[in-house]
Amino acid sequence: MLIFLVVVHVIICLFLIGVVLLQQGKSADLAGAFGGQGSQTAFGPRGAANLLTKLTTWGAVLFMVVAISLTVMLSRSRADRSVLAGTPTQHSAPKK
Repeated sequence: MLIFLVVVHVIICLFLIGVVLLQQGKSADLAGAFGGQGSQTAFGPRGAANLLTKLTTWGAVLFMVVAISLTVMLSRSRADRSVLAGTPTQHSAPKK
């Protein structure tokens, strides 16, 4: 299950990279080339979210859910182990 989630996580990461790189910037239209802001509405000239924005949102949500589930699974599988579990301890005699 852990390997499956790691593979899904990598696929989601690649998907997010692709979707973000496909999106246009805020001032990608002709008015942005001359320093204009487009329409002066409260939320800018973009209006409603398009398909790429919605895909980015869902990809980010899936990324966070898979990342949290991977963290929980790894912490449960290694709960009984410590970083220093394999190191020998040194007992020093008390000084007199």
